[in-house]
Amino acid sequence: MFRSGNPALKVFDKPQTLPGFGSDAKTMTIAGTVNAAFILVSLCAASAIASWMMLTSKGASDVAMPVVIGSFLGGLVTSIIMWFSPRTAPFVSPIYAICEGILLGAISLVVASRVGGPSGPATGMVFQAIILTFGIAFSLLIGYKSGLIRVGSTVKRCMVAALGGITLYFIAGMLLPLAGVQMPLFYEMFGWGKAGMIGIGFSGLMLVLASLFLVLDFQSIEAGAQSGAPKYMEWYGAYSLLATLIWIYLEALRLLSKLRSK
Repeated sequence: MFRSGNPALKVFDKPQTLPGFGSDAKTMTIAGTVNAAFILVSLCAASAIASWMMLTSKGASDVAMPVVIGSFLGGLVTSIIMWFSPRTAPFVSPIYAICEGILLGAISLVVASRVGGPSGPATGMVFQAIILTFGIAFSLLIGYKSGLIRVGSTVKRCMVAALGGITLYFIAGMLLPLAGVQMPLFYEMFGWGKAGMIGIGFSGLMLVLASLFLVLDFQSIEAGAQSGAPKYMEWYGAYSLLATLIWIYLEALRLLSKLRSK
């Protein structure tokens, strides 16, 4: 069994320990996971469009932050529920997709407004980020299905170590200021729309890392289907794919905003 480096997909490491394993009449399939992923992506896209339109009509600067905080907390809570109880994924993952869509719509509008300036939101940049996200996803999927792209154990360990180091770095950057210690952050020093070679390079690195984790998602989902994981794991796998796609989109949007400013 391939061991996943994605914390959300750790449940695929030992599918035989999942509730209902071996007792359900139906088991997880790749086609079922694809269908579930399509539904979640559609819900996320629809809620993102609705969020963008709502904030545009009411003024992004007035209500964007409460929307961002509320939708972020909603996505976090639903993720935690599914981590501890994957069986809830068919019911909770759609709520997660809607919350994340609202979050993406708000963030996209704020970033586009900052980059566009007085001329209005840079909607073209948002569309470019969407195209780049799905272009990366389809390219990796084709490469994976053709056998050209695989993540071996050594690369996986490096990816997990890199993600762990980056996570600890950002946690320290958020906690140390509370003790009066200022710690420079790459995203803070070179934020949305700010051009700088270090910031651009860091955003590019994060985009590559997020893309590699999408390959890990493919491998773990395929392994889960081959091992006969329960049917509800299709929705859990789809949730994990959506989470990685959201990560890729945000990194693509950040990188494009810096390149546009540059």
